[in-house]
Amino acid sequence: MSIYIIGDLHLSFSQDKPMSIFGPNWEEHTEKIKKDWKLKVNNEDTVILAGDFSWATYIEDTYEDFSYINSLPGKKIILKGNHDYWWTTLSSMKRYLEEKDINNVDFLYNNSFEIEGKIIVGTRGWAFTDTENSQKMLNREMARLELSIKNAIQKYGDEKEIIAIMHYPPISNSYMKNEYTYNSVFLDIMKKYNIKKCFYGHLHGSSHKDAIEGNIDGIEFKLISADYLDFKLCKIIDK
Repeated sequence: MSIYIIGDLHLSFSQDKPMSIFGPNWEEHTEKIKKDWKLKVNNEDTVILAGDFSWATYIEDTYEDFSYINSLPGKKIILKGNHDYWWTTLSSMKRYLEEKDINNVDFLYNNSFEIEGKIIVGTRGWAFTDTENSQKMLNREMARLELSIKNAIQKYGDEKEIIAIMHYPPISNSYMKNEYTYNSVFLDIMKKYNIKKCFYGHLHGSSHKDAIEGNIDGIEFKLISADYLDFKLCKIIDK
């Protein structure tokens, strides 16, 4: 079993939201993703979708988007992104998928998964802006990340490798310039629990230049937004 990851599919099969308005590289991006997906993934594999899955506002409008990934091989695990306005409670989302016979999709939300001996944890994260609301949201997302990690340790023990998934970048460029404020709070949590790998999305187009990748304080970071990966899945575990 292999584990793949990609973020920011921005599906809009039931919405008038063509991604091509963001650049020619987004033209027919769902076909590009599908082609690569089918070349790589079999039904025993898992694909993690790291946020911004659908442009839908309400979960009732997501059916075509879920049908798209349901038709593709492998199990899917979806993390919340900042544009996933349709996101609701875990029980409501699972009930909706069951009603629609979407049978190979799950959600990473205050919980964790064990796949081939690796533990998957994560949360959406938030933007590092110096506002009261931003710090409030960061505090909430910090708590969610730690809740996910503690859920993993409770279920699977503390000896297995933990891989963190986020939507927003978990550290900012200002941290790299030694401007320590709220800019490393997620990094601190990962170090506390000895997490060595973190994958994140959110950044598109010209914002790719702001990506922080490579080894930072003993943790390997990688950007996996769809356009950054040229709409190809990134393999993170190979079995």
